[in-house]
Amino acid sequence: MNKSKFNTHLTGKKVTLRSIQDEDIPLLWEKIYAHEQEWKKWDAPYYPLEPHTLESYRSHENARKERLGSEEPDSRLLIEVDGQIIGTVTYYWEHKPSLWLEVGIGIYDPAYWNGGYGTEALTLWIDHLFQSLPIVRAGLTTWSKNERMMKVGEKLGLTLEGRMRKCRIYEGKFYDSIRMGVLREEWNEMHRD
Repeated sequence: MNKSKFNTHLTGKKVTLRSIQDEDIPLLWEKIYAHEQEWKKWDAPYYPLEPHTLESYRSHENARKERLGSEEPDSRLLIEVDGQIIGTVTYYWEHKPSLWLEVGIGIYDPAYWNGGYGTEALTLWIDHLFQSLPIVRAGLTTWSKNERMMKVGEKLGLTLEGRMRKCRIYEGKFYDSIRMGVLREEWNEMHRD
């Protein structure tokens, strides 16, 4: 594993997580913005997708990297399967002074849903973040319609920490906001090998 801030490379059995390089941006932009966005129906669809041209997306990616503190790992990595980009993993600070960090994942191609790719990607990602940052907890927020994401959280040993009832509205229906999390000591216990 290479831990250089913008040259991270994490390898599992099914997926590789790696830093986004400039040459990846056109393909990533295409996967996120240029095709039918089936993935967005599951990834917080109550928040509109911020529109980007290829050039504005490139600027956005470069600005994201510039915002990171000198001791912080890259906040977004590509997920690859057999050399093909299928998605990204991310983290963001809910409240940095208290080290409250949340993780996220987006797999843009439905052909890679339900195959264990997301589970392995998030396992590698959370493990990397616990190794790279002084956090005591990693959180995951989703919504009650995204049952696949909740199952991934359960498989990884995340605990349901909160359910805010009927606070998300999508296509005229109300859904719950779901907060899951895992403490460093719980993660270490589950992933001793």
